[in-house]
Amino acid sequence: MPRERNGIGRMKLRQEVFEAYVKHINEHPEENRAGALALKDNMFRSPLYFRDRYTSQTPQIPKIYDEETIAYFKEIVRTAYGIFMKVIREYLTHEDYRSLFPFSGELEELILLSGTEDALLPMARFDLFYHEDTRDFYFCEINTDGTSAMNEDRIQGKLILDNPAHQEIIRRYDLTQFELFDSWVKTFGLLYRRWPGHVADPGIAVVDFLDEGTYREFQEFARHFQRAGYLCEVCDIRELAYEGGVLYSKNGYPIHAIYRRAVTGDILRRAEKVRPFLQAVKDKAVFLCGPFATQIIHHKWLFHVLRLERTKRILTEEENAFVEAHIPLTGSLGTDFPVEEVLSHRRDYILKPMDSYGSNGIYAGVEQSGEDWERIVRDLPAGEYLCQRYAPQYQTKNIDFAWGDGQWHDYLNMAGLYVYHGEFAGVFSRQAEGDGIIASHRNERTVPTYLLKGRRGDRA
Repeated sequence: MPRERNGIGRMKLRQEVFEAYVKHINEHPEENRAGALALKDNMFRSPLYFRDRYTSQTPQIPKIYDEETIAYFKEIVRTAYGIFMKVIREYLTHEDYRSLFPFSGELEELILLSGTEDALLPMARFDLFYHEDTRDFYFCEINTDGTSAMNEDRIQGKLILDNPAHQEIIRRYDLTQFELFDSWVKTFGLLYRRWPGHVADPGIAVVDFLDEGTYREFQEFARHFQRAGYLCEVCDIRELAYEGGVLYSKNGYPIHAIYRRAVTGDILRRAEKVRPFLQAVKDKAVFLCGPFATQIIHHKWLFHVLRLERTKRILTEEENAFVEAHIPLTGSLGTDFPVEEVLSHRRDYILKPMDSYGSNGIYAGVEQSGEDWERIVRDLPAGEYLCQRYAPQYQTKNIDFAWGDGQWHDYLNMAGLYVYHGEFAGVFSRQAEGDGIIASHRNERTVPTYLLKGRRGDRA
């Protein structure tokens, strides 16, 4: 009972902080508008303006979570990570379980090369639709090797100095951001030192297809590796060389450990261009963080497999209840979900490519007219899309002076829980005006995330 009263008090405090933002913005609209435009101008000169566009757009009120909510997020991470590790190990050790996933023979071979028990799922971001009032939540998707946006949160936390409402809040309340770079460097170093082939002074490479990846973020990670005493480069995965059992960067430096940001699907589609990298992995000449086993969790078909009887047998009663409550019902269109059912109840369904990222190719029935929905459903390529129950969304008020119309609107919310080797590390917060989905580079807004510790001078 005391814990419950404390939780209610914290929830009220979080609401108090939100209302304080609203009050300041309503009473000082022009000051906040000017601050938002100054923030936008500074963002233009920051790494968040990249390849001739803003990679991040932010409304006025950041996302605030209290300590009880963060404790709850840690419980979610603990349970979900335990489930995912069981699934990975089952895939690695049982051929009949591997047949449940729609993976090619080449991908299966790469997955089975995965290394130590410690490093099977080193980094992830669990994207949730979290309902702050009820604590209900539903998984949207799981990101693994391409997990990103740490730099967005970091930089927005600096640029928010231009936000007058936020400056007023931090005078009255104790807010702190999550640290997402040094904590990853520490985790990476721990996992590397457990690898049998580790050396005292490893050369580390952050690798991706650099013409498509978030290059400025890679540079930031490299700087943190270097500050921790490591030799670290940012490398295009296509420009690596493998000679005499050693993987080399374009600059000719040996690479002993890789922080892989190139997602598996992109690697397989360009396999001929990354043969040196793949051969070094196959020869276990380099520590790969993360291994290809992460694709088991990244692939959207995971949600279907989690509900199968075969998976239920390896999970505990608590874990199966977790899946039932929080993993949206997922299956193939036309088999698990009859086409006529999906057409008749379009607001209940969302269609997703089997393997994608960045909200690409996703269609939500709530965003389509009946006519458009029928055309989409009937024209989708067979076997390339899955169907999923549309998860209820949580909305909060926000206002966007810099990229929006400067009026209050309801915004959808998504909480991305960063997970470093099974431990909660922080939150990436996304929003979008109106109904439907949060889609990258279309309606997405991102806001810095803070932990609310209490009123200044009033810590219990």
